[in-house]
Amino acid sequence: MADPSSYRPKPGQIPDSPGVYKFRDEHRRVIYVGKAKNLRQRLANYFQDLAALHPRTRTMVTTASSVEWTVVSTEVEALQLEYSWIKEYDPRFNVKYRDDKSYPYLAVTLDEEFPRVQVMRGAKKKGVRYFGPYGHAWAIRETVDLMLRVFPVRTCSAGVFKNAARTGRPCLLGYIGKCSAPCVGRVTPEEHRELALDFCDFMAGRTGTYIRRLEKDMMAAAEEMEYERAARLRDDVEALRRAMEKSAVVLADATDADLIAVAEDELEAAVQIFHVRGGRVRGQRGWVTDKVENVDTSGLVEHALQQLYGEETGDAVPKEVLVPALPEHPDAVSQWLADRRGSQVSLRIPQRGDKKDLMATVQRNAQQALALHKTKRASDLTTRSRALEEIAEALGLDTAPLRIECYDISHLQGDDVVASMVVFEDGLARKSEYRRFQIKGFEGQDDVRSMHEVIGRRFRRYLQEKERTGEWEEAPDPSGPAATGPVTAVGPAATAPDAGGPATAADPAVTGSVTVTSSGPQGEPRDEPREDDGRPKRFAYPPQLVVVDGGQPQVAAAKRALDELGIDDIAVCGLAKRLEEVWLPEDDDPVVLPRSSEGLYLLQRVRDEAHRFAITYQRAKRAKRIRSGPLDAVAGLGESRKQALIKHFGSVKKLRRATIEEICEVPGIGRRTAESVAVALASAAPAAPAVNTATGEIMEEDDGGSTT
Repeated sequence: MADPSSYRPKPGQIPDSPGVYKFRDEHRRVIYVGKAKNLRQRLANYFQDLAALHPRTRTMVTTASSVEWTVVSTEVEALQLEYSWIKEYDPRFNVKYRDDKSYPYLAVTLDEEFPRVQVMRGAKKKGVRYFGPYGHAWAIRETVDLMLRVFPVRTCSAGVFKNAARTGRPCLLGYIGKCSAPCVGRVTPEEHRELALDFCDFMAGRTGTYIRRLEKDMMAAAEEMEYERAARLRDDVEALRRAMEKSAVVLADATDADLIAVAEDELEAAVQIFHVRGGRVRGQRGWVTDKVENVDTSGLVEHALQQLYGEETGDAVPKEVLVPALPEHPDAVSQWLADRRGSQVSLRIPQRGDKKDLMATVQRNAQQALALHKTKRASDLTTRSRALEEIAEALGLDTAPLRIECYDISHLQGDDVVASMVVFEDGLARKSEYRRFQIKGFEGQDDVRSMHEVIGRRFRRYLQEKERTGEWEEAPDPSGPAATGPVTAVGPAATAPDAGGPATAADPAVTGSVTVTSSGPQGEPRDEPREDDGRPKRFAYPPQLVVVDGGQPQVAAAKRALDELGIDDIAVCGLAKRLEEVWLPEDDDPVVLPRSSEGLYLLQRVRDEAHRFAITYQRAKRAKRIRSGPLDAVAGLGESRKQALIKHFGSVKKLRRATIEEICEVPGIGRRTAESVAVALASAAPAAPAVNTATGEIMEEDDGGSTT
């Protein structure tokens, strides 16, 4: 536990300008990111008497060992930079909303020649129009099925589309009138795109135009006694109305708005969002978070807005955002939203009428979500805490192992030997910290030797990071010259070399900013090791417990690797599959945990996750080796140029017969590369001919195509 006074900046060192600040722990990991209209006033709040601080704030400042800040020009820039740093560093003391599910969206792929309507999950892609999110995928499919009568847009996959174009026969939807069949040329690309745009307009809420147009066409057809056409138009109108009924009208004035409500207690908060388009609820989603920082409703709303719109642009940001409480600086947040939308955005609290009533409904949903989450989570929190305590007691540890790393070796009869490292923090998997290893020190099957190599490589990296961060260096002499470290200033002031903080020139939102780093007992700046992209090295964070998949030999190998590196403050144990025994170094007898032990169950989960991660990597590596061909041996020949060669010649067999001059005719292939390709194909033995096992016939290689 650090004393905040040991890294408190000197008086007058902090500017009174807008900016963003970061607290780092002893391993240089960012643990908290915040912004302030006045950095001096905000940071002073953290360096007061610990007894006066909120318990969460007190935990944060005592965990931290340094603080640094970046000055920006406006509050909007501070908001942008804060969001980007939270996304980059994932600080443990910042509020982060996490979905408990992946919500489905209705997507229209406008970036394709023939746009496709489909249900999509996951990250949004450029050039795709999204509607939703929706609670269930089946609800989207029912709506789409009704609308395809009127807007027969393509819904098939790329493979089905190409096969229909090749055979000249459309799929079933093309025959029953729910697809305009652009695959066989029934409509032109321009006509099909117009259908897709009309589909998007209807989904965006502009429904009245199409209903009135179809009704007008229906009446005209009836007057002309085209009764079959009039009946089809009548059914189309009915289908659109049924599709509209699936999303109830909540706002009579056809408003486009997002309504955000928050339900909270001392420990957790739940956020619910209703997406209203054209006066109808088009989507709903929710998040739940632990309140790891001292934040009120206004702060929770601001964090929710960052999470909701941080990656959105254009119409994805509505004209109106209704919230239960305004952020601390509403004008800056409104301007940030307007910049993302490209036009004015109204951020306000509903006071009366339908919008206030709808906000009450959203609030009830948030309260129910929080109550349901607490019911599910209560036993989970208790169970994880009990599991960590049982592990600490069984292994004789001083404290519960908050970070556990587990290692496993995987191979197939000595080939493709790999290893995995999985990380659990506070009893939960932290997949962003997972790592994979290839065994390089030797060939063949030797799990003990492999485990020794992997543990040695991982913790050698850890020691290198400690050395680079200066954790082994003696503290600077307090009586020496003040502020010996370099500081960067942009502007009229004099400049000196960068102190190793975030490169302000790399942040597009921080033009003309100043970065200052303060750390150490007297606030002296010090260098910080970083990756090429500016993030701290990830292997710098040590675990409290290392678990290996195996028994006494594997545990002894892991312990020997740590001893060789001089590391004696990390516990090691092994979990053997046979009887689920826990082995400790230098103990002849295993520790046997009860079968009902939560600690044993957690160790099994960690071990099984390491095994899954290792065997997945090993299978992928083996599959890649099996799929490899003679062109893989050509240095500098990437996948794109390999595909270009195969496409130009049709197969590897034809490419093998080509001359160097013919190979040079392929775009992007120079003479030196062509010579390397020719040599590689000449030295590689042709594949054995395929044999039809039913007839015994030797089958010639298909010149129509081959893979590398």
